[in-house]
Amino acid sequence: MNNILIKVENLVKTFGGLVALNDCSLEIQDKAITGIIGPNGSGKTTLFNVITGNLKPDTGKVFYNGIEITNEESHDLFHLGVLRTFQIAHEFSNMTVIENLMVVPGNQKGEKLLYSLMNSQKIKKEDELIKDKAMEVLKFLKIEHLKNERAGNLSGGQKKLLELARTMMVDAKIVFLDEVGAGVNKTLLRDISNSILKLNQDKGYTFCMIEHDFNFISELCDPVIVLAEGSVLFKGSAEEVKSNEQVIESYLGKGLKK
Repeated sequence: MNNILIKVENLVKTFGGLVALNDCSLEIQDKAITGIIGPNGSGKTTLFNVITGNLKPDTGKVFYNGIEITNEESHDLFHLGVLRTFQIAHEFSNMTVIENLMVVPGNQKGEKLLYSLMNSQKIKKEDELIKDKAMEVLKFLKIEHLKNERAGNLSGGQKKLLELARTMMVDAKIVFLDEVGAGVNKTLLRDISNSILKLNQDKGYTFCMIEHDFNFISELCDPVIVLAEGSVLFKGSAEEVKSNEQVIESYLGKGLKK
């Protein structure tokens, strides 16, 4: 059985009078692709934001590999290998695709002015290594033909692939995907799906993903966790979720895409 990579205990998060997370507890297994579904307003994105350090919970705890990370800043979690993508891609639109990848690794020597003035050859060598890594990543995801394209010119699906590529520029252990399939055409959605599976199977990535398209979730995810009103309603396989009466009732009139 896989180890528990992320453990969430009794998270509560409120915004004024709105309870976004209500005593929410769950576990994410190492090397799994876990799906998170639920009606709009069920707390999915808030959960991601709390786990990845973009929001502080009112109460409750988050553990990563058995170590408490509650209230850790997102940039510190980034260096631990806890990464997330966003529903709206966050690319540097005026930079090329390969430049977007090359700025990802932290603590580059060229960022230090005095070091850059005195060690130009070492910085050049580091840049070459980072560029080689970026090309490997683009080839792995089969988007090397886009390397010199401005990121702002990419389609929605290509931007989602770029976000996946950026997670590969560091040693990602778990990637939280927020509606990676939203607004993406079927061809690119298949490319994204294949890339997620390949990263999981070949690189050992753990994924946790929010998605409204239940077919997409069904193909990739086991288990699937259903949130409702800020807490876990049900956890099981896609087939178990689809046939659970509580889940069906929760989604009535709320647009579960099957």
